Amino acid sequence: MKKLWLVYVLLIGIFLVYVLNYKLHSSNTDTWEAAGLRGSIEDKYVMVTFQLGIDYWKSVLKGFEDAAEELNVSVEYHGSTRHDAAEQMTVLEQIIAKKPAGIAVSAVNSKLLTETINKAVDSGIPVVLFDSGAPDSKAYSFLGTDNYKAGVEAARKMAELTGGKGDVAIITTPEQHNHQERTDGFTTTIRSEFPEMKLVAVKDGRGDQVASRDAAEKLLSAYPQLAGIFATESKGGIGVAEAVERKLGHASGLKIISFDTDKGTLDLVKEGKIDATMAQGTWNMGYWSLLELFELHRDLQEDRDAYANNKPLPVPDKVDTGIDIVTRANVDNYYAR
Repeated sequence: MKKLWLVYVLLIGIFLVYVLNYKLHSSNTDTWEAAGLRGSIEDKYVMVTFQLGIDYWKSVLKGFEDAAEELNVSVEYHGSTRHDAAEQMTVLEQIIAKKPAGIAVSAVNSKLLTETINKAVDSGIPVVLFDSGAPDSKAYSFLGTDNYKAGVEAARKMAELTGGKGDVAIITTPEQHNHQERTDGFTTTIRSEFPEMKLVAVKDGRGDQVASRDAAEKLLSAYPQLAGIFATESKGGIGVAEAVERKLGHASGLKIISFDTDKGTLDLVKEGKIDATMAQGTWNMGYWSLLELFELHRDLQEDRDAYANNKPLPVPDKVDTGIDIVTRANVDNYYAR
C-alpha cells in the first residue's frame, strides 16, 4: 500500500511539473503575441559565418534558434568552410538571390565583404552584423563584443599576470576587423598604462592553430625573455600553448591570454597551460541579431524605403554583448551544459 501511495505522489509531481512548464511557455508566447512579436513560419532568416562548424558558432546559432522559436519564424545557417573572404562572398551572393527575410553576417574580412553586404541592403533585405563587423557597410546594426575594450582588459590582465614588467607579443588575424580592434586596445593600454612593459611584436596567426604555433615558435626564438603572448582568437591561443610546451616546457613562466570558450581552450585553462581567456556573449549575439532582423523586416515590408525617408531605426547601431575573463578559478562555469 505504501509503495502504491509513493507511485501516486510521483505521478502527481510529474503532472504538476508538466503543467507549470506548459503555463510558463504559454505565458512567454502570449507575451510575444501581445507585443506583436510573432511572425510567420514562412519567414526565413539566415545566419552567415566562416569556418563553418567550429565550436565557437554553436552558442551563437543556439541564440538565433531560440529567438526563432519564440518568434515563430524559420532560420538557416550557412557560411564558408574556411577562413576565406571569397568563399564567404559566394555564399552570401547565393543567399541574397533567395530573398530571405533577413541576414545576420559575421564578416571574415570587413573591407572585402562590404560591397556584397551593401548589395543585400540595397535589394531590400535587412542585414545586421555580429561578432565581426564591416563598419563601412550599410548594415543596420552591429552586435558583438566591444573588441577594443576586450583588448584593454586583456592588457590589464597580462600586466597583472606578469607583475607589470617584461616584453609581450600579440598573435592575431590582421585583416579581420574585430581582431584588429583587440590588437589596438591591447597595444594602446600596454603603452599608456604600463611603462615597464614593452610590446615587441605583432604576428599574423591567420586564424589557424598551426600557423599560430609556427608564429609563436619564431617569437620565442627571437625574444627568449618574452613574458607573455596575447592571442586574439581561440585557435591562436591553442597554437601558442603548443609552441610554449614544445620549446620551453610547461613550467616556463610565460603567460598566455587567449580568446573564447571552446572546449579545447577551456581544457588548457584548466590545465594551467593558458592563463586566461576572454569569454564573449555569444548566445546574446545570435538571439538579439534575430530580434533586430525581425523588427527591420516588419518595417521594410510596410515601406521598402522606410529608412531612406528618414524613419527612425527600430534597432541600435551597436550592441555590446559583453566580455568576461576566464581563469583556472572559474573555468568550470564556462563549459557547455
